[in-house]
Amino acid sequence: MPLSPLDIHNKEFSRGFRGYNEDEVNEFLEQVIKDFELLIKDKKELEEKLKSSSERVGHFTTIEMTLQKSIMVAQEAAEELRRNSQKEAKLIVKEAEKNADRVVNEALTKARRISVEIDDLKKQSKVFRNRFKMLVEAQLDLINTDDWDHLMQYEVDVTELSRIGTSEED
Repeated sequence: MPLSPLDIHNKEFSRGFRGYNEDEVNEFLEQVIKDFELLIKDKKELEEKLKSSSERVGHFTTIEMTLQKSIMVAQEAAEELRRNSQKEAKLIVKEAEKNADRVVNEALTKARRISVEIDDLKKQSKVFRNRFKMLVEAQLDLINTDDWDHLMQYEVDVTELSRIGTSEED
């Protein structure tokens, strides 16, 4: 059992012929030496453990700092990526809006042109219809005239035609 500081302090030696009993003092000192050697050994082991633990804590602290820096860099990169993505999205939207406006304007222009062409075709159709109607009416008027009746009443002498036909052959 190791000595405590109180044991060392309270230790009394019996008196011998020439002072303290030398064997008891030597025995006590040997016990103190052994206990102090143990204490020194324990102290060195604890110091080594402390040093090792401090190194590990330092290593983990370094890792923690590195991780914190990495997290910060990752967060900054993510934020930069988000900002760039937003900018790109805005540019895409603007470009799409411009294209949409262009397409709508082209479609409106084309629709106006087609509308004008349809109006022209309607006018041309009316003119053609009126002309065709006039032509048909004129032809009907020709058919309905008395000239046809008069032609139907006209008689041709077949004998006279045969005579004309034979004289031409000669």
